[in-house]
Amino acid sequence: MPVDPQLRTLDIEIPTQPEVLVKLSLLMADEDVDLPAISALVESDMALAAAVMKAVNSSLYGLQGRVQTVHQALTYLGMREVAAITFEMGLRAAFPPAVELEPIWARASQRGLLMGRMGQMLGVDPWAAHSAGLFEECGKAVLYRHAPAHYPAMLRAAQTDSELVQLEHTAFGVSHDALGAALCESWGLAPSAVVSVRHHVQVQDSLLMPDVVQRRSVLAISAMAWALLNRPDDIEDIARDIAPQAQLDETLVLRAARRVHEQLLEAQERGR
Repeated sequence: MPVDPQLRTLDIEIPTQPEVLVKLSLLMADEDVDLPAISALVESDMALAAAVMKAVNSSLYGLQGRVQTVHQALTYLGMREVAAITFEMGLRAAFPPAVELEPIWARASQRGLLMGRMGQMLGVDPWAAHSAGLFEECGKAVLYRHAPAHYPAMLRAAQTDSELVQLEHTAFGVSHDALGAALCESWGLAPSAVVSVRHHVQVQDSLLMPDVVQRRSVLAISAMAWALLNRPDDIEDIARDIAPQAQLDETLVLRAARRVHEQLLEAQERGR
């Protein structure tokens, strides 16, 4: 999809989707997913395959023994999670390595995993949920690449993403949530993922979904993942506020959030 013309006038470049991710998107969109084709595609890019294998063998997934091939990773983790790791590595490769961006990528891995598994439990498109989690903060990387001399200071100065958005608007005329949504659109992510990335800061700040938002389930899962990672003591109250706005069952949302959080902690414990 083309990037919003208003963003183009700001002279902030949105990176194009790597060719391997274009091909992977097409494979993921096929109803009869071809696992050998996905494996071959990832393995065709040596640097990407190496990065995927490193991620698969990290403590985040807590697999027993060491996975040595992409095919093994697909067997143990499944298509969606390996595809998501591939997208994550492709996204990282689109930006220059930077110490300031490492926390963003680390949160993306964890949040994407939480959201994808919650989506699966709740009957919400797990690929859209996982990719929304991965891309939620990608607009920060866009702004970092645009203004590497100034943006790190803004990241340090802001206590919350809501504060950061205000600083970004003042400095650049646009904020990372809008840029992230534009990148998601240009890379062909699901509309519900784009909506989640576009509105996640507002929802985290207010726990209210804008009236204009029609596709709400992934955005609700995003809010729950944020609560797990930032306000775990308030998870029940946040589920009570968020779930009805997306026409989701509060009890099921809370149960899914707690279960995937337990899974993540267990995986990290096994991986140590």
